[in-house]
Amino acid sequence: MRSAGVGLRGERLRGLIVVLWRAGLRIHEALLLTEHDLDPRRGSIVVRRGKGGRRREIGMDDWGWEHVTPWLEARKTLPYGPLFCVIEGSRAGGPWPTGAARAALHRAAARAAVRRRFAPHQLRHAHAIELAREGVPINIIQRQLGHSDLGVTSVTCKASTPPKSSTSSIAAGRR
Repeated sequence: MRSAGVGLRGERLRGLIVVLWRAGLRIHEALLLTEHDLDPRRGSIVVRRGKGGRRREIGMDDWGWEHVTPWLEARKTLPYGPLFCVIEGSRAGGPWPTGAARAALHRAAARAAVRRRFAPHQLRHAHAIELAREGVPINIIQRQLGHSDLGVTSVTCKASTPPKSSTSSIAAGRR
C-alpha cells in the first residue's frame, strides 16, 4: 500500500487496492462503483453491474473502510462521477479507464518489488482465501464473490486449505 504513491493518485490507487482485496471485487466492478454504492455505516457495497449484469450487496471489514476513507474524502473535491475517476484534465470526474487502472496497479507492484507477474484478480483470490481461512462458509464466500457456480468458489478457495502434517497437528494440540 505504501507503494501506491502520494497525493490524489496515491489515495485513489490505495482505495482501488482496498476494494479489490478487502471486498473481493473484480476490477470492472470496482471501476463502475459510485459514491452512493458504498455504505460505511452498514459496512456494505452495492455492486450494481457484476459479471453477467447481476446485482449483489457485499460486505467489507472495518480495516477496509478505514483505508478507503481517505480516498472517499478526497473524491469529494472532484466533479461528480464514478468513485474511481480520472483526477486531472478535461475528463476529471469521468471513468478511470480499466487499462490505466491496471497500469497503475502494475507500477505499484513493481515499486513494491513484487517478483511474480501481478494481476489485479489475485487480490480477489486473496480475499476468498482469507475468508476461507477464517472459517467463513463456502456459500457465503460464493455470494460475496458473485459466483453462480459453487464449484468455481471451491476451486478459488482450495489454496486456503493448509496441508496436514504431523507438526501442524502437534502445534494445534498445544493451543
